[in-house]
Amino acid sequence: EYMIIQNADTLGTTPLRRDALQILDAGYTAIMTTSAIRSQFRLEGETLKITSAAGVDGKTREVEIYLPQYRRVLVVAIGKCAFDAGKEIEEILGDRITAGVVLDVRGGVLKYLRSEIGTHPFPSEKNKEVTESIVAMLKDTTAEDLILAVISGGGSSLLCLPHDIKCEKLTEITKQLMEKGADIHELNTVRKHLSEVQGGNLAKLAYPAKVVSLIFSDVAGNDIATIASGPTVMDTTVAMDAAEILSKYDIMKLCELPHCEILETPKEGKYFENVENILFVTNDAALFAMGKKAEELGYAPVICSNCATGEAGEFGKKLASEKYVGKGCSLYGGETTVTVAHSEGKGGRNQEVVLGALPYLPENTVIKAAASDGWDNTEVAGALGDKTLYEESKSLGVNTEEYTHGRSYEFFSKVGDGHITTDRTGANVADFYFVLTQ
Repeated sequence: EYMIIQNADTLGTTPLRRDALQILDAGYTAIMTTSAIRSQFRLEGETLKITSAAGVDGKTREVEIYLPQYRRVLVVAIGKCAFDAGKEIEEILGDRITAGVVLDVRGGVLKYLRSEIGTHPFPSEKNKEVTESIVAMLKDTTAEDLILAVISGGGSSLLCLPHDIKCEKLTEITKQLMEKGADIHELNTVRKHLSEVQGGNLAKLAYPAKVVSLIFSDVAGNDIATIASGPTVMDTTVAMDAAEILSKYDIMKLCELPHCEILETPKEGKYFENVENILFVTNDAALFAMGKKAEELGYAPVICSNCATGEAGEFGKKLASEKYVGKGCSLYGGETTVTVAHSEGKGGRNQEVVLGALPYLPENTVIKAAASDGWDNTEVAGALGDKTLYEESKSLGVNTEEYTHGRSYEFFSKVGDGHITTDRTGANVADFYFVLTQ
């Protein structure tokens, strides 16, 4: 009955918990790379039909491509969803594929595509070599070629072709930005302007070929220019923005001529006229699927897309303290943060949300928080909580307060029956949170 959740039988001790697990499982199933490609990437005769991810309103759009009008079909797949996507695309298109490269942190045997394993979260010479081979493949493309691109999270470091600097230098710049607290938009603005492939440069390299990009969004708000640093998307930031970010975090000294040149990204419209960017898998699509499942089970769903932000424990307390009436399912997408106070502790932001909620949960209520990639900074995906679990912790003398700010994993290990296990899913679309009431 459960496709993704592995320990549903031990967790599902009440009807409300079982419903919560079914709802979560529906969310996971909707964003699995394999099932998404199978349901949204179809060949009807010689026409390829690609459907975008559902918004929270369930709306999608469809793109049709008549394959015989192209001389060659080339595939470029990068990021943490690339291998699974490449494998399925091969199954569907078979020998219609001329050539292609799949660059992921995982790999395997493919028939028509070349599988390459790169490094993440920091780039390496290996990533650079593979990226150079992708550039070489696109060198002689014409208007008679079709490029199918798969762009997913992790692509910023995997697709790596820094301009005139070594990958070690780019790694050093990336590390320092991360350590000094730069957000993903700032990080990717810098990456785009030090790269020959990101920030729309891949589209420029492929011009005048037809480019169809399937974008797996790992960014809250689905800004396609930020996902994997937007290789096929016209960049709205300019070189000056990158320079200002480097100055702001006091690392401009790492990027001075002749060591490093901040490039302008392509701004000419013609490079993007033949590019179709499709949001293919998103957090919203998972929320929509969970809402649909909740409705089937008799709950009234309310979806708040991109609303989960801030300190995890506080967010959990806020969710638990809301006034809920009747059979409801309040769904939230996004990502929270944890201010870690215990360096030796073990935990993740999803477990922390549930931990923060426990003391405030009313009867007949279940809260659930889980990471879409199945890895909440530990080998569990997240946690589920209700009043029974809280009473159990009190009877065991395990105080929630002692386990906040980075020790949530230990709390649920001691109390039992709260951890949700899925394995790594290969999907990566932020986190899912919901409160189920009856």
